[in-house]
Amino acid sequence: MTPGGTLGAPGVVVVTGVGRYLGAHVAARLAADPRTERVIGVDGPESGGEFAELLDGVERIRIEPGSLGGLLADLDVDAVVHLALVTAPDQQHGGRSAMKDQNVIGTMQMLAACQRAPRLRKLVVRSSTAAYGASFRDPAVFTEETEPREVPRGGFGRDILDIEGYVRGFRRRRPDVTATVLRFAPFIGSTADTTLTRYFSQPVVPTVFGRDPRLQFLHIDDALEVLHRSIVEDHPGTYNVAGPGVLSLSQAIRRAGRVAVPVLEPGLSGAAALARNLGFGRYGLDQVDLFVHGRVVDTTRLEREYGFTPRSTAAAFDDFIHAHHGGRVVTRSQLATAEQLVLDGIRQVRAAVRERT
Repeated sequence: MTPGGTLGAPGVVVVTGVGRYLGAHVAARLAADPRTERVIGVDGPESGGEFAELLDGVERIRIEPGSLGGLLADLDVDAVVHLALVTAPDQQHGGRSAMKDQNVIGTMQMLAACQRAPRLRKLVVRSSTAAYGASFRDPAVFTEETEPREVPRGGFGRDILDIEGYVRGFRRRRPDVTATVLRFAPFIGSTADTTLTRYFSQPVVPTVFGRDPRLQFLHIDDALEVLHRSIVEDHPGTYNVAGPGVLSLSQAIRRAGRVAVPVLEPGLSGAAALARNLGFGRYGLDQVDLFVHGRVVDTTRLEREYGFTPRSTAAAFDDFIHAHHGGRVVTRSQLATAEQLVLDGIRQVRAAVRERT
């Protein structure tokens, strides 16, 4: 297929996860595209109405994941876009157990529903470069064929491996369906609100002493563009989606005008506690390993098959910085608190080492 070629946009599209930013914006773009006849947004019964205005042209349905099968068959759906993934556990809503239920069990139920949908001819699934994990054994650059050197320690990375395994099984059972898997690098940009953007929005940014990992980001608007093209065009296969180029962690922190606070690697969990004590977000092993080892992927396949190149990692990060210019900066009391927490963490690590020896 030629880059950007179209074999006929789907008439009826179901988008899961429309209660979140990514799903809502994908559904809204599809509803505004004259090539798409009907867009149905699906989310759980507890989903709020944060994006109700954006979804004005979308038929919104709140159902349990297990009820999706009947919906797809009854509506003669042509395409399904699966975006209902959770990237980090929320302790107030079931923690890691609820996260795995939504990511893994929810995807299994979605694929089972797609299996029984006779008119379905296109499936687009959100994935992540977290599938490659992050370890000291990693290659300099991952291609789509590179296997992870180690199983990811974090729950999201393990969920992604399970999800992609189920999609491979679906492809074998339904070879008539064009299945596209998009491995997104971490999102960033002026409107993105993620663990990563909250990390760089901290006045004090915990880092690992002696480590300066290479990072890649993806502008959220470019993610939306790639998703839209995946739906209205035919692009079977698995694709890395990231901004060209890299930033080291130290470069990103300097660009953001923040203060880096190095900690010893065994005490990195204490750095996450530091962030919580200062009132900024939550971090899991997926994020910790990324900030220790970094991750860079090759996007040649995406650029060749889609005829599209996302803006560079540096440009995407700069857009995030400009949007947050004039935001919170470190105060003396916050810096004093950070320094004390770091010192306490180092003392704890040293004490643990002495006990083992």
